[in-house]
Amino acid sequence: MTEDKKIDYNKISFKSGLEIHQQLDVGSKLFCKCSSYLRSDEPHFSIKRKLHAIAGETGEIDVAVAHEAALDREFTYQAYKDTTCLVELDECPPYLINGLALEEALKIALLLNCEIYPITQIMRKTVIDGSNTSGFQRTVLIAHDGFLETSFGRIRIDSVCLEEDAARIIEKDEKKAVYRLDRLGIPLIEIATAPDITKPEQVKEAALKIGEILRACKVKRGIGTIRQDINMSIKGHERVEIKGFQDPAMMIITVNKEIERQSNDIKNRKKEGEVRGALENGGTEFLRPLPSGARMYPETDLPLLKIGRDKLNEIKKNLPKLKNEIKSELKKKGLTDEFVELILNKNLDEFETLLKLYDKDANLIAKMVSLWRSEFASKLKKTSEEIYNILNERVLETILEKLIKGEIKENDIKGTMFKIASGIPIDEALKVETLNPDLLEEKILKIIKENPGLRPNAYMGLIIKNLGANTDKRKAMEILQRLVK
Repeated sequence: MTEDKKIDYNKISFKSGLEIHQQLDVGSKLFCKCSSYLRSDEPHFSIKRKLHAIAGETGEIDVAVAHEAALDREFTYQAYKDTTCLVELDECPPYLINGLALEEALKIALLLNCEIYPITQIMRKTVIDGSNTSGFQRTVLIAHDGFLETSFGRIRIDSVCLEEDAARIIEKDEKKAVYRLDRLGIPLIEIATAPDITKPEQVKEAALKIGEILRACKVKRGIGTIRQDINMSIKGHERVEIKGFQDPAMMIITVNKEIERQSNDIKNRKKEGEVRGALENGGTEFLRPLPSGARMYPETDLPLLKIGRDKLNEIKKNLPKLKNEIKSELKKKGLTDEFVELILNKNLDEFETLLKLYDKDANLIAKMVSLWRSEFASKLKKTSEEIYNILNERVLETILEKLIKGEIKENDIKGTMFKIASGIPIDEALKVETLNPDLLEEKILKIIKENPGLRPNAYMGLIIKNLGANTDKRKAMEILQRLVK
């Protein structure tokens, strides 16, 4: 049942949507000025809290909130004197929303073809699992009615929200939990699609396409910076939310296993919706009942959020380019497919900076920033990071400036970079010694006599090996063509 070919997704009326939560990399948190980086040192102090369920805007207590309240856990919050403030401790009102975070969220919403709300209300979402000291998460709906194109068809984007991330869980059991406040309040964008996805492969494709849009903007990278949830159902079963995907590749496996589990539920006359956690083996586990809208109510400590037309138009003019657009532009510059992928994956900003300095040979710049560095790391048994620190952008700029001035030739660059990577000071490495033509011919003639019967290209290899990479290769080939008949 878990293999795609054995499941008729149309017959079982499979439908799904995605929720993507991505941390933004804008320096500080969403509603205070604290830094948004995670710490590994020991916390300076801790506080303890008990959280209680309260009614939302509808006057009702949300079923998921009631479930958490029944557990009656005690929460410990670890904090730091220099990077934790009273906002995170819920001891003072929040600051105005982080403007840089809002700008990045608007960029992402526009890249998803969304309509932006000109005026919107910051809300409180009741959360009493301990992940927020206040018992609620601040969130604001900034955009709606977007779309994403996939090979299976268009997927609607229902909403784009900007919210504060939760505290970081350290340990947890039935009666207590320990959280760290370094993550609490990091700006987080939430993207929710409509239930337009009809195949597991489309789930994966949509997640990857949204990920591409996110990476074009200022977002954090690495494990834990993005969380992907799937909402899915089949005929005869209520919606189930599966939380905690890190790898889109696991989505297909998990969806098929969940279809099997829901099918068994139906056979056992169970159809209730719930929130489940994704497991490493592709299975899921129960977490809590599905939440409802009863846990939302307005944030009273902050004014309405207004997004001006002039600001929005300015953002529209400066939207980042997506991967396919950049790939097309790189190919137009004459880069091979191999170099395009290397540059896109690691060195795009550096490549574009150096190409502005020397735009005559894009492939040369690509070799400098990617291929040769990797080659040197292997030859010298150094890490890529070590080589990048030695051959940093400023060093490469210096080499190119020498090339532009005519003090070195293109053929000298690789050898010069290798010398620098080997530990030779840059000033010394940039001194290119050339043999006078008569001496060069004498040395070439000696190589020919010692190695008779070779082709010119083979001799050229020996010349470079014996005379060095900085040898005038054009002059050497002229001499070879004259001497080797």
